[in-house]
Amino acid sequence: RYDGVCDKDGCDFNPWRMGNHTFYGRGQPFVTDSTKKLTVVTQFITSDGSDDGDLVEIRRFYVQDGKMIPNSESLIAGVAGNSLTDEFCHDMKNAFGDIDDFNLKGGMKAMGEALDRGLVLVMSIWDDPLANMLWLDSDYPLHKKPSTPGVNRGPCKTDTGSPAYLREKYPGASVRYSDIKIGAIGTTFGSNTGDGDAHDDDAGYGRDRRLDGSTYV
Repeated sequence: RYDGVCDKDGCDFNPWRMGNHTFYGRGQPFVTDSTKKLTVVTQFITSDGSDDGDLVEIRRFYVQDGKMIPNSESLIAGVAGNSLTDEFCHDMKNAFGDIDDFNLKGGMKAMGEALDRGLVLVMSIWDDPLANMLWLDSDYPLHKKPSTPGVNRGPCKTDTGSPAYLREKYPGASVRYSDIKIGAIGTTFGSNTGDGDAHDDDAGYGRDRRLDGSTYV
């Protein structure tokens, strides 16, 4: 799996997997409500604060109902923080027994160099015939116990992520990305965040799942 030059896993921050099970979900008691529009802000921090410095950190926070919501903190023993750094990525991979391919490929500095060369932002709605999206919000891998650190990644059942199931049950599932901006830190979000009222309840999550959201980088 790890042959070649591509980083197979990258480095990510999944609040549920990092121990916070009330950060993101539908309605109460979640900190961010997935039934409402949500602005996602991602900041790329360099070593000297300039556009030319080495990338050392990726921060994320959210804006909903006019309120800024910091990313959740890791609750995993031995893994501290709420943003991505080389140290955080190393500690997370170590805690979960994963291969640290991200740092093997050069970590944040290499990521920054790739950004300097130019990357295309791609956002889509998709399914996964190989692992049924279990790596995202269920228990994965299946041969390990859910109690094993890093295996439980979300509340979804392990038999509901297959493309066949999703396409039959939610044939009209959709997502909307809007108001995409890029700019200097602190300039891409503000009073016009695209937040809105919650959608009507879709009959127990309904047949057509939808998340409306704004994405800011």
